[in-house]
Amino acid sequence: MARQIINGPKILLMKVLNNKNISFVVAVIASTYLYAIEPIAYLNSLGYEPAQKEIASSKNGMITTQHFLATQVGEKILNRGGNAYDASIAVAFTLAVVLPRAGNIGGGGFMVIYDKETEQPYTIDFREKAPELSTKDMYLNKDGSFNNKNLSTVGYLAIGVPGTVAGLWEVHQKFGSLPWNELIEDAIYYAENGFEITPFLADILLRYSESLSLFAETKEIFQLHYPNFKNKTLVQKDLANTLKIIASKGRKGFYEGEIADKISSEIKKNNGLISKSDLKNYSPVWREPLISNYRDTEIITMGPPSSGGLHVIQMLNILENYDLKKIGHNSLEYINLLTEVMKFAYADRSKYLGDPDFYDVPIKKITSKKYANDINENIQIGKLTPVNEINPGKYMDGESHETTHFSVVDKTGNVISMTYTLNSTFGSKVVIEGTGILMNNEMDDFSAAPGIPNQFNLLGAEANEIAPFKRPLSSMTPTIVLKDKELFFTTGSPGGARIISAVLQSILNIVDFDMNLEDTTSAKRIHHQWYPDILEYEFTLDNTIEKSLIKMGYKIESKLPLTCLQTIMFSDGMYYGYGDFRRVDALAVSYTHLTLPTICSV
Repeated sequence: MARQIINGPKILLMKVLNNKNISFVVAVIASTYLYAIEPIAYLNSLGYEPAQKEIASSKNGMITTQHFLATQVGEKILNRGGNAYDASIAVAFTLAVVLPRAGNIGGGGFMVIYDKETEQPYTIDFREKAPELSTKDMYLNKDGSFNNKNLSTVGYLAIGVPGTVAGLWEVHQKFGSLPWNELIEDAIYYAENGFEITPFLADILLRYSESLSLFAETKEIFQLHYPNFKNKTLVQKDLANTLKIIASKGRKGFYEGEIADKISSEIKKNNGLISKSDLKNYSPVWREPLISNYRDTEIITMGPPSSGGLHVIQMLNILENYDLKKIGHNSLEYINLLTEVMKFAYADRSKYLGDPDFYDVPIKKITSKKYANDINENIQIGKLTPVNEINPGKYMDGESHETTHFSVVDKTGNVISMTYTLNSTFGSKVVIEGTGILMNNEMDDFSAAPGIPNQFNLLGAEANEIAPFKRPLSSMTPTIVLKDKELFFTTGSPGGARIISAVLQSILNIVDFDMNLEDTTSAKRIHHQWYPDILEYEFTLDNTIEKSLIKMGYKIESKLPLTCLQTIMFSDGMYYGYGDFRRVDALAVSYTHLTLPTICSV
């Protein structure tokens, strides 16, 4: 079959030439696509020039992802006549190839949908599940102490039953328009023929060279060019063959047959728990969307076992009591208020959040306006509430920064907001022999036991303890915001526990401060998750504000950016997209109805 392949941009390693003016040389992007409006005058903290040179705009739709090749594949699907659901499936499979640290078929995630024709929202949960043989004390020694041999983070015992392929298949069965196999063609191509390693990916492969060398199959794929990765090609032949089987057989190509046999056999051989039965019986869940109003907008987001949407709504309900514009964006009062609100929300997350199929999550209470008002009575601008005085939570859990998010809107107005993950960077570091599948380490997102920290020094609670077939708690927060039943914007981000605060601030930036897409994404973000008791901020903080916060009693820390918003806005009949500069390979492109050249065939 003839097919269209799009050459991606060449990303150049750049340095800030003038710190005062933040000026830099603009690299040329080899692309057939049209970009519009004003340039983005920011560099990421490592000094790389972002792929996104300017805000993308279109009347017909928009795609934004963390890798320019995946973005371009999604656009190609739309140009071929596919809808947003088709494009999202193609993007997800492509990211599994070109963004191996987070894109995946060996992990899981969530998708939030707004179907324009029916004006109905949908959410689908394809989060990983604990294997049938898992137990709540599987990472503990006989005396109840935590086994510190990294069993929950590295290797075969860390792997949860993957959900990505099943979730994408389910979406295609319900909403897809193009044939399933066509949506995987580009992912197969980039796996089989390879793609150029960008400087950003090269540095990640170098940084993780030790952990990526723990298992022979993983080392052979991801450390082949060690130590000189830049401008080399990453080829994944086994993954290409696996994708061909999935393209031909659908969900059964992954969860049954030779691929399932290879996964279960290798995991069993290495003292892991996933069986053929675990794979065959995995099923995603269509869950009731969380819907709430903030100011004059309608918030549509993911419910548990994602905690993100619930707590974004909770925090918005509290903040609705304040004139934020009058307080001033990132002023001392604003940072103080947001920090206190975050602390109360994350404390609740610690105690009450888990898989709703196993634990009665008090969704209605936490998202009620009354509960928000009750919390607000304990918040006073200019004061700090000590974390040990904030109840009911006592324990906290979390996940890696290495999720990935993308957003898609098609010409008819269908909207997709999807976040999925392997958990840690490159997940468990295990590639199943003969498949090319990089597996998750999602079992670490469960609570090993109350009071025992996970890999991110975050503590666990009973609501999120390990149980067979249970899904671990997540911070992923894919979100769609409507105004009068029309898209206002859609957003989401990687970043572990920081996803929730990043999505919250993007909503506030747009709704309360009337920021455009560039400003809302580029604005500095803060984060406080109740435990540990640290207020984090990006880059730098105004010296006067910093001193005032310290005087109030805050422990503050400067952090490199750990979130990356992929946002699409709709205004005056135009869609605007932006790939966050914090992950420099990110790119948004407009849907332009271009006829693309056929330059190769498979």
